[in-house]
Amino acid sequence: MAEKINYLPDTSGINAPYSIEAEQAVLGSIIIDPECLNLVATQLKEEYFYLKEHREIYKTLRNMLELGGRAIDFVSLLEQLKRNGVYDDAGGKAYLTQLAKVVPTSKNVATYIELVKDRYYARSLLLAAETIIKDVNDNLLDPDILLDHAEQTIYDIRQGKDISGLVHIGQVIEKETYARLTQISDPETAEELKGIPTGISALDKVITGLNKTDLIIVGARPGMGKTSFALNIARNAAVNSKKTVCFFSLEMTRDQLAQRMLSNEASIESEKLRTGELTTDEWTRLTQAGTNLSGADIYFDETPGITVPEMKAKLRRVNGGKVDLVVIDYLGLMQSARKTENRVQEVSDITRNLKAMAKELGVPVIACAQLSRGTETKGKSHRPALADLRESGSIEQDADIVMFIYRENYYRSETEDNANPENMPDPNKAEIIVAKNRHGSVDTVELYWDGKFTRFASQDVFR
Repeated sequence: MAEKINYLPDTSGINAPYSIEAEQAVLGSIIIDPECLNLVATQLKEEYFYLKEHREIYKTLRNMLELGGRAIDFVSLLEQLKRNGVYDDAGGKAYLTQLAKVVPTSKNVATYIELVKDRYYARSLLLAAETIIKDVNDNLLDPDILLDHAEQTIYDIRQGKDISGLVHIGQVIEKETYARLTQISDPETAEELKGIPTGISALDKVITGLNKTDLIIVGARPGMGKTSFALNIARNAAVNSKKTVCFFSLEMTRDQLAQRMLSNEASIESEKLRTGELTTDEWTRLTQAGTNLSGADIYFDETPGITVPEMKAKLRRVNGGKVDLVVIDYLGLMQSARKTENRVQEVSDITRNLKAMAKELGVPVIACAQLSRGTETKGKSHRPALADLRESGSIEQDADIVMFIYRENYYRSETEDNANPENMPDPNKAEIIVAKNRHGSVDTVELYWDGKFTRFASQDVFR
């Protein structure tokens, strides 16, 4: 029967790596010991098998397992393959018998699984390389798009390779949880494990700082202070905590961001930095502020419509690849590296890859997001909620923390204020509404908003 196997056509023009023996050993192990399928099913997908017939046999075995209650043995498997038109009675019986004889025992099935996986990833890399070469030779795509596609393709292969199986809780507690608690209790190693402080103590108590691998969404309406809040956190992380911060600005230029940070640091109105009308004292303060900020590890990027693969490529080149915090302003101006049918799918792809990037690089990622107009038409409070996130529910789904900036004065009506001056909201009062928090409870944190210097701070700083 073996000589009748139909091999897949070699579409790449290169001899694709595969191991018929390893594939047969995996399937043979399942036939002689159906319990093996529980392990194999967590490690191998149907497409990992090179031979079409092997994919069909494995697919049939998986279906029998998932249906439940159906015995998996030689006879039932043969009958199902015949019904599916994969084999006739004679051919199927001969080949399944051959598979059962390939391995005397199933105890080495884990080794066979790894061989099949290794060959699959090697084939995937060859196919990716062929696709990249074809795209380059066709010369139909912009070089930046070519790089995006190439990086995303390789990244997707790596993501599939990093899948791990189930681990017993005892092993997790002993090897991971206790180890982390020991390190975090030691002053010499605690700094590396604790979340990066935001610079706002009340907020840090709620979210335990900016933790590695977290995707943190900061949502607000235009003009509410998203960029200012993000810059405040970036400044505190870089200056106070000596962290390396990368700030991707898709809306403002590097110079505009630097001006904002200087205005904040020197307590000089931003309008004066645009006109240059500064007093001697202000020049002195500005020089000192510039010295403080220049000594911090803050990097700006103003690439419009940047994609996640582009971000990752740039982050790997910064400071030897050692980055502590990534800030994105803002999500709505990013683009997906994939072609998608609509903006909702595109945003879903972006947020999914941002979360994957946070895990891969081991850094917290803050992404500003714009809220829908729904907050404009609500009751008097206009307080935002998760449902107000624009474009995709995946933002809420993929994020570890979602917080909203809310300033009551933003919605102030001058007509109402003139009629009822006692009802005029405090222009310096702001709130951070933590609407989702995977690490703890949700809460609202009161802040002080200093509009003159576009900065947020804890309320107690100004009391």
